[in-house]
Amino acid sequence: MKKNLIAGFTIIILLISCHKEEKILDILSNYNSSMELQGYHFGDKLELPEEVKKNAEAISITLGNKETSNLMIDPVFFTLGDNKAIFNIKTKNGESLTQEATINVFTKNPEETISYQIVAEYPHDPENFVQGFQLEGNIIYESDGGKGVSKLLKYALGATTPLALTRQREKDFSEGCTIVGNKIIQLTWQSKKGYVYDKNSLKLLSEFTYPNLLGEGWGLTYDGENLIASDGSKHLFFLDPENPSRLVKTVAVAGNTRTYTQLNELEYHNGFIYANVWGKPVILKINPDSGEVVGKLDLRGIAKKNTKGENDVLNGIAFKGENMLVTGKNWTKIYEIALK
Repeated sequence: MKKNLIAGFTIIILLISCHKEEKILDILSNYNSSMELQGYHFGDKLELPEEVKKNAEAISITLGNKETSNLMIDPVFFTLGDNKAIFNIKTKNGESLTQEATINVFTKNPEETISYQIVAEYPHDPENFVQGFQLEGNIIYESDGGKGVSKLLKYALGATTPLALTRQREKDFSEGCTIVGNKIIQLTWQSKKGYVYDKNSLKLLSEFTYPNLLGEGWGLTYDGENLIASDGSKHLFFLDPENPSRLVKTVAVAGNTRTYTQLNELEYHNGFIYANVWGKPVILKINPDSGEVVGKLDLRGIAKKNTKGENDVLNGIAFKGENMLVTGKNWTKIYEIALK
């Protein structure tokens, strides 16, 4: 009888303990869910619920292969945007609990609204499915996509007849391109391969494979030191222009209330990266060092005149002095706009 009583008490204690652990995880889950939309900023402290803290001997956070017990949003540990983390809790009765969470980190300052004025319009060949768009002098260098019809071409601003044209392989879908010295570097969408061309003749010089972290080829630009590529994720990828297969670093992109993904055509100008958001009439102004979106350009007025379906969207950014040139897939016009 005595043994049965002891066994009974043991079961009761275990049930109470399990219930308490479940309660701790439920409270932590509710807290994480409430903070996922609200987000944090660098320097914020994770103010975990008192019920969690008073029952914990130790709390840490694992992110990738790193772990910290400092419950602060530290830029050494976290990046802008969504951080897939695991909370590790050692309870005072010696149990180990874990819970997955998404910790969103946003910028402290809201994005500035950038206004504009159309100052000129130029013709654009509506057959061109624009993926990459560059201006040097008065010459446009354009990478156009499409299965079996992808190409790289150059033409004078104000004209539509190519001065030179190179077609891609049947299986390649051309994406972003950029100018590096006397060369054009071009990405492809899903072939995991990029190409290097002579800028004058557009003759193919060499090819390269992407770093493993770069899932697909989307946009591409050059800041004078590194190539900067996008793949549709929240990240920008900095590549070695002498060896584009080598990844230099990645930067996550976020604004004051959200993470930005679907970053597409890119342009670097005066210390900032300009990126259009695929499928949206929006261009973001991004600090390349931090990934902070500092400004947003709403081009709905221009896009509305040219977008009839889901494919003919805004996708082309270049700079003509301090003015911006914008166009889109299968658009009939290139717009020169003065930013205010």
